[in-house]
Amino acid sequence: MDSQHLKKVSAGGLLIALGIIYGDIGTSPLYVFSAIVGGREISDLLVYGAISCIFWTLTLQTTFKYVFLTLQADNKGEGGVFSLYALVRRYRKSLYIPAIIGAGMLLADGIITPPISVSSAIEGLRLIQPDLTEETVSYIVYAILTALFFFQQFGTNVVGRAFGPIMFVWFLMIAVLGVSSLIHYPHILAALNPYYAFNLLAHYPNGFWMLGAVFLATTGAEALYSDLGHCGLKNIRVSWIFVKTALVLNYLGQGAWLLSNKGTGKLVETIIPKDILVLYEMVPHDFLLVSIIIATIATIIASQALITGSFTLISEALSLNFWPRVTVKYPSNVRGQIYIPSINWILWASCCFIMYHFKNSTNMQAAYGFSITVAMLMTTFLMANYMRYVKKWSRTIIVPILAVFLTVEISFFIANAAKFEKLWVMFIFGLGLISIMYIWHSARKINNRFLTFVNLTDNIPALKDLSADKTITKFATHLIYLTKANHPHQIENKIIYSIFSHQPKRADVYWFVHVERTDEPYTLEYDVEELEDDKVIRVEFRLGFRVESKINVMFRKVVEDMVKCQELDIKSPYPSLSKYNVAADFRFVVLEKFLSFDNKIKGIEPFILNAYFGLKKLALSDPRAFGLDPSETSVEKIPLLVSPVTNLRLKRVHLTKRQKVGL
Repeated sequence: MDSQHLKKVSAGGLLIALGIIYGDIGTSPLYVFSAIVGGREISDLLVYGAISCIFWTLTLQTTFKYVFLTLQADNKGEGGVFSLYALVRRYRKSLYIPAIIGAGMLLADGIITPPISVSSAIEGLRLIQPDLTEETVSYIVYAILTALFFFQQFGTNVVGRAFGPIMFVWFLMIAVLGVSSLIHYPHILAALNPYYAFNLLAHYPNGFWMLGAVFLATTGAEALYSDLGHCGLKNIRVSWIFVKTALVLNYLGQGAWLLSNKGTGKLVETIIPKDILVLYEMVPHDFLLVSIIIATIATIIASQALITGSFTLISEALSLNFWPRVTVKYPSNVRGQIYIPSINWILWASCCFIMYHFKNSTNMQAAYGFSITVAMLMTTFLMANYMRYVKKWSRTIIVPILAVFLTVEISFFIANAAKFEKLWVMFIFGLGLISIMYIWHSARKINNRFLTFVNLTDNIPALKDLSADKTITKFATHLIYLTKANHPHQIENKIIYSIFSHQPKRADVYWFVHVERTDEPYTLEYDVEELEDDKVIRVEFRLGFRVESKINVMFRKVVEDMVKCQELDIKSPYPSLSKYNVAADFRFVVLEKFLSFDNKIKGIEPFILNAYFGLKKLALSDPRAFGLDPSETSVEKIPLLVSPVTNLRLKRVHLTKRQKVGL
């Protein structure tokens, strides 16, 4: 779908929005209401208060914060925590911290959403087959998750077309179920009054701590912003009206079912069973199997959205130098559809571990929500900077907005953090992801701190003399280096050392290629400057943060363009080959650093650098990361000297004859 199509509301755009971004928040009725009321005594205070809390959470967090406010912070039509960071990073250097915390916690959310969603749907089979064991349900969930992650490598563009219609059927089903129960207990509509929410939190025993379960109703809100580029702002806002209506009707219906069935069936006792699935209890028995199948497909779609979002997040982290380089594949021609094998199987193993550890959706509910709460807080912090520095809003507008969101989100955070004995697994996983991003980013900053640049123009005479010195074996006809120098007339000292000292590299033409990452997502531009005609050439690539680095392919395109414009002759310089119009040879040289033993480092930097080089061993090499052909690339190892050892007191004990004569 092109960007122009996304700017207007269309039936296709609305269906795509339903299929891509509402899976997580849309399947929350499977477990949210049960998580709030399960194990508690049925009462009007509990049921009315629970519905009121859910409704106003959806209104404040999802509708006001994300649909109305955050969606305005689009980066050329793209959304998400890294897109937001790209918009504001120039204003404050420390903003990378909330960005990586938010991204890490969003990824952590991706390991619990699939198992809790799928298991909540599959557990409905117990209503049809009461003898179905928890172990059997787990095996079914394992099989579904394994199939889901296995098929990621083939792309989802074909089945993805069915996501929208299926989710439309799902929302229509839960809305109808809600209305069917609502007509039997219409008084429940009063629960939309915020009074009941305050009453529950203030007067119900431990009412405040129920916010941890209430928050589950809005856990998919971040997806509205992350998938902005796939759906468009207007399509999201219009489709949210339908989605929220269906959700609210269903929650009202669940509350109506509980109160109207009090004292009968499963509710003959005063305490609501912890494992009750209120949504399925509302379903007519003859329609139960069909509803379970629809719910299972909807949860698979929700899981798919989280997996795709995780791939996109890691891809952006790679472009912004927050993540070790990993293999990124493009299984289809659909824009933005990517597949990252390492992340895919890490997520699969993590999801299976979560299922094994918690056993069922009821146990997962206690651990669910913490990571996404932290992510929302980080988005709020970044949004405050966006409103202040980009939108230029006054403090009188920003402060009240922040006060509302921070009050709500800090309350949710405290309520979720109180369940630490259940959520420690999620905390460790999130902390690990954040640590990787922090280490990678910090080590790159340390590395860049010790980069030294020299004037390239001053070295052009030496390059010309080296090129003309036929006593030195020619290294390549066209020699290409990747440079970090932003200024076209500067070059790293290590590159000059590589050309002249490490091993003199004679070439006919010296190329220096610089890649600049822009704050826009899909920039694809280049510029060429000949610093010395037909001898020293600099190529500047300007790539968006969502564009894959295929430098080898891009460089060939530059050369083709220059040949067409008669700016460059790439015919082989060797007479025996040039008469047959054989093209000249090109060779890239990549300089890879290693941590030198000559360093004397103090503080936290030794840990960061050792961890960084440890991660580098697991990551892609620079040639593969930049898309360079191994047959045309040479790799040179150079030491990283952060703090070299000085004042070494080394005493010589034997003098040479020449030294003795001198004495």
